[in-house]
Amino acid sequence: MSTKQQGGQPADRRQSGERKTASKTQIAAVRLLARREHSVKELKRKLEAKGHAAEEVDRVVADLGAKKLVSDERFTEAYIAHHARRGQGPVRIRAELRQQGASDDVIEAALARSEVDWTALAIETRRRKFGDRPPGGAAERAKQARFLQYRGFSTEQIRAALSGRNDSVTGIDPSPELDDPEWSA
Repeated sequence: MSTKQQGGQPADRRQSGERKTASKTQIAAVRLLARREHSVKELKRKLEAKGHAAEEVDRVVADLGAKKLVSDERFTEAYIAHHARRGQGPVRIRAELRQQGASDDVIEAALARSEVDWTALAIETRRRKFGDRPPGGAAERAKQARFLQYRGFSTEQIRAALSGRNDSVTGIDPSPELDDPEWSA
């Protein structure tokens, strides 16, 4: 004899239904993670959009996090590597990671650990789009600078890309006028 609970269902049948829901949510989460890394926030958003209950999603994602199957750190590192290979700079990557729900601490640590030479990447990205010749006039220079800025490179990286020299390799300060006492006065 089974005891009746709320809603007239036997307790063991209701618990079985909860397990099925949990397993459906967990299966959906694992399938998403099998394709690529996701941030915790992104995974929750996708599962809830598929109609899974918010409290069940929270529980499943917490379980997956405890098992190290979902990790914001791993997601951030994979995201940086992928987008750097596509020719995107650190400014854009940082902004997109914030939108994906990664914390600033995780983002900054992953950017610091990445072995990307952002200046060399800016030079290569400019070269692939515009060729080996440096920009001819002011209009062409502005066009190339806007392109690199859209791609997410910093001012220093853009300057180096437009001049064609990688200051991070040569050790040359790209803005020596900032050290000039007359310039800062």
